[in-house]
Amino acid sequence: MNVRDFLGGSPLGVILRLAILSVFAGVLLSVFGITPRNFFYVLDQFARHVYDLGFGAVTWLFEYMVLGAMLVVPLWLIARLLKARPSNES
Repeated sequence: MNVRDFLGGSPLGVILRLAILSVFAGVLLSVFGITPRNFFYVLDQFARHVYDLGFGAVTWLFEYMVLGAMLVVPLWLIARLLKARPSNES
């Protein structure tokens, strides 16, 4: 297995796509007040909130799953579309 197969494309292209997705995800996370400095604090608060709510957290967790899916599904679709592009190789 070579590097291109492992990464799913040329290393530069993969780095560029990851950088673009990282900027997009960073902007989205900052909208919710999550910064690199408070990321683990937010994760801790999330875990505590789920624990404190008990089974009522299922609804709360579902709402966050839907919210996350609004980001993840389009990114997944974009990744699939980029992968499905016909190559220029003959």
